[in-house]
Amino acid sequence: MAFTVSVGEADFAALRNDNAYYVDKTEIMYELVHDTNNKVTLFTRPRRFGKTLMMSMMENFFSVRKDSKSLFENLAIAKHKTFCKEWMNQYPVLFISFKDVEGEDFNGAYDMLKARLAEVCKDFLSILDVDKVDDDDKKTFLRLKSESGRDSDVKNSLKTIMRMLNTVYGKQVILLIDEYDVPLAKASEKDAAKNHYYSRMLDVIKGIMSTALKDNEFLKFAVVTGCLRIAKESIFTGTNNFASYSVLDVDFSQYFGFSKTEVAAILKAADRSETADTIKEWYDGYIFGNSYVYCPWDVINYLSALKKRRDAKPKNYWKNTSHNGILLTFVKRTEFDVSDKFEALLNGETIVQKISDELTYDTLHSTEDNLWSVLLMTGYITKADAGEDGETVSLKIPNREISSIFEDAVVRFFTDTVSDDAVKELIDTLWEKDEARATEIISGLLWDTISYNDYHEDYYHAFLAGVFVGRGYSVDSNKEKGLGRPDILLKDKKNRRAIIIEAKKSHKESDMDNDCKEAIKQIETRKYADGLKGYEEIICYGAAFFQKQVKLKLK
Repeated sequence: MAFTVSVGEADFAALRNDNAYYVDKTEIMYELVHDTNNKVTLFTRPRRFGKTLMMSMMENFFSVRKDSKSLFENLAIAKHKTFCKEWMNQYPVLFISFKDVEGEDFNGAYDMLKARLAEVCKDFLSILDVDKVDDDDKKTFLRLKSESGRDSDVKNSLKTIMRMLNTVYGKQVILLIDEYDVPLAKASEKDAAKNHYYSRMLDVIKGIMSTALKDNEFLKFAVVTGCLRIAKESIFTGTNNFASYSVLDVDFSQYFGFSKTEVAAILKAADRSETADTIKEWYDGYIFGNSYVYCPWDVINYLSALKKRRDAKPKNYWKNTSHNGILLTFVKRTEFDVSDKFEALLNGETIVQKISDELTYDTLHSTEDNLWSVLLMTGYITKADAGEDGETVSLKIPNREISSIFEDAVVRFFTDTVSDDAVKELIDTLWEKDEARATEIISGLLWDTISYNDYHEDYYHAFLAGVFVGRGYSVDSNKEKGLGRPDILLKDKKNRRAIIIEAKKSHKESDMDNDCKEAIKQIETRKYADGLKGYEEIICYGAAFFQKQVKLKLK
């Protein structure tokens, strides 16, 4: 099949040269430069929504050091011939990403920042050969290149390089800064772990941004991306013609994520149009401004799987790309109770919340409003109505993928807080084959979790596994045994005994008895116990769950 997707490729030139499918977002450059007077533009979006690829696309289009005409052939921007003549490959461009600037402490993160600046300098080594470049700037440049720059060198680094580029090319510089807030986000996380360095990192990033963006005569314009707009720290205070566009803003909302039309075109090109409903259920549902969009990272990953196997099942590709701990932090807070709101969201309902798109990493967790704002800006929830405007908006979980991340947080919260005494009693009753008491205890535990109407088998598997993990037993969940995979396998090696639990989700309460029998039958026919050689006692249970009810039956 000629159709090709490139998973994780954020280099625009590589994507185009490999003839990989590209969803055309080039029109953003015309709108940004031709239709606005922004000296500095900040785009804040969740991760995995195409920010870095967009920045790479801009670098390739504007950079005087590149010849990019062939890369943009047949793309939307090529229709603007006068614009392309005036702007394509006509300006020096400085592109830097802060996405890897992190560390366990300030020194580690600062070293990563200096290493990133050194990489940028190495990309511009040729400017050292230009005689008219200031000698002091050359010395600073060499210190930055060797990662031996002073603090003042680092804080003035981007402006220094821009001054040198301006001297070489005789033109102002276009500055592109990707993931500007990652160093502060990571520092904030480490502060929570008592490795305090947020204020020191803030001072450095503020210095870099301030000198590069404020009253910089060498700046043509700048585009900055991140997850959050940092307000209180005054990083952007005093910057002329500054504009910020978040998930709440209509302007430029169509350029991040894939629209329904764009996804339909991809599926047609891939000959996978029959998967449209599945992709919509799992990866659609985000509202940016007034645009309805899919997560591009998920769509591309799933299409890559579908190219190899037409019957590939959707899965959670977003789970491991971001720090999902914020959900667990949120639900654990004792100052406010969000359980009712989590229940509403997990049940497909909406909540109404006051939202701000100007936040600070050192106060993210200070109020409930701030936490809901962070969840919105980072993609865990979305606006429920594209037409809503203002500080108070309706919110929802966008799709099945994100719903599963919420479920994981709920299960994790439960397993972190469940009573050890209750779990010990449950395990004792399971060994004693007291199915009635075990049923009663599991039911009680279920009632202590956040209510969720759309329970499915995976949820119950995770619930059971979470109950038993870390309780002094070997716990396997869905691992190969016999001719299949038992849901839960609890092994007491010391006493050479084991418990197998096969769980079923019942569609109605009256089905629970039959589903218990079906679970036991599955244990027998698939010979789950056969893989447990050497165990003298193997106790098998069939379990049936319906919402927060459970029935447990012995084989």
